[in-house]
Amino acid sequence: MAIVSITNSSLAVNPLKHSQAVGATLAFMGFAGVMPVLHGSPGCTAFAKIPLSSHFHELIPLSTTAMTEVVTVLGGEESIKQAILTLVQQHQPEILGLCTTGLTETRGDDMGRFLKEIRQLELNNLPIVLVSTPDFKGTLQDGFAAAVESIIKQISQKDRQNSHFKQITILASSAFTPGDVQEIKQICQDFELSSIVLPDLSGLLNFEFGNHSSAVTTSGTTLEQLHSVGNSTFTLALGESMRPAARLLKQKFQVPYDVLTEFTGLDATDKFLYALAQISGNKVPEKYSRQRCQLQQAMLSTHLAFSCKRVSLALEPDLLWLTVNFLQSMGVEIHATITTGRSPLLEKMPIPSVTIGDLEDFEQLAAGSDLLIANSHAEVIAKRLNIPLYRQGIPVFDRYGSIFTTKVGYQGAIQQLFEIANLIKIKN
Repeated sequence: MAIVSITNSSLAVNPLKHSQAVGATLAFMGFAGVMPVLHGSPGCTAFAKIPLSSHFHELIPLSTTAMTEVVTVLGGEESIKQAILTLVQQHQPEILGLCTTGLTETRGDDMGRFLKEIRQLELNNLPIVLVSTPDFKGTLQDGFAAAVESIIKQISQKDRQNSHFKQITILASSAFTPGDVQEIKQICQDFELSSIVLPDLSGLLNFEFGNHSSAVTTSGTTLEQLHSVGNSTFTLALGESMRPAARLLKQKFQVPYDVLTEFTGLDATDKFLYALAQISGNKVPEKYSRQRCQLQQAMLSTHLAFSCKRVSLALEPDLLWLTVNFLQSMGVEIHATITTGRSPLLEKMPIPSVTIGDLEDFEQLAAGSDLLIANSHAEVIAKRLNIPLYRQGIPVFDRYGSIFTTKVGYQGAIQQLFEIANLIKIKN
């Protein structure tokens, strides 16, 4: 059991966390035909757009209601409504994802009434997903989960039939890269299961030339798939932050669910494959027996590199949990852990303490480590401390191919084992 502490600093000198709006926008990118819109100033939108653009090395579909100082102080909802109507008429989205910001939340806008009035602007047939994502509280992970929950609340079941025995719903948290989601879908397919992933970020791996300026997402879970989630025979929530969304699906469609929180390493993958075998009624495919043997060999080859090494981590809660458990299975000593916000997982961490803080706290606590694990903003810290940095989380802007990296399954564990072991070996 870990002791959770919160730093007493009155400000974040070197922030680790991103706003909820960043997480909600990331989630919307996993649904096809969505036009994400931030209800706030252009600056609010820029702060959400920049980290994602730098992470994916592409322009991000994100629009704004562009509130000015005059509109903020004196009001001007009619012009904002007209701006949204113009955006919808111009880009023809299938879903409108409307996120609040710190500006509108502080101003105290009645978003329920605002949404009702927007729907009267020739938008009665357009699904509008409202997500509360104020900048002054919550984290990327919180905003991501909130967007998924809001979409589930908007789902209407069309032509519901008996549950499809071979269809399951996968709720993938913000801890997973597009490469992870693609691997998860492939594993489900190998068990002869049809999976609907919410949200499906794997489409971001299929770069389409000529769509740089699109204000609407071009890949991900379709509206038709959303309408059919009630026919799934089971829901697998991957990550503790997806538990509320899984609970919503059960309340709405009576679909049973389970929550898995570990996906990297031998035991974690064994549990995942066992769960799929139980759901599908099929045996584990032979190829995974071979991959399991390969992972065991990789663990044997790298165990000296990991044994008794001190590692410090600064990650979102879901990602922190699965990474800590993976490293400890390899004999690593967790030297320090920094995270962005509260989670039910923090007190359950198999380490002495967890700190909710920023990268300044991380630099102070990580001194003496053999390896740092954090996003690219920790590169300066790594250079000052002369400690190698393994990049995880968002953003990773100083390495190519970060969205293709995979940590799930036996193959993903092998990839991560060798990447981390090589960094430790270079230091030594």
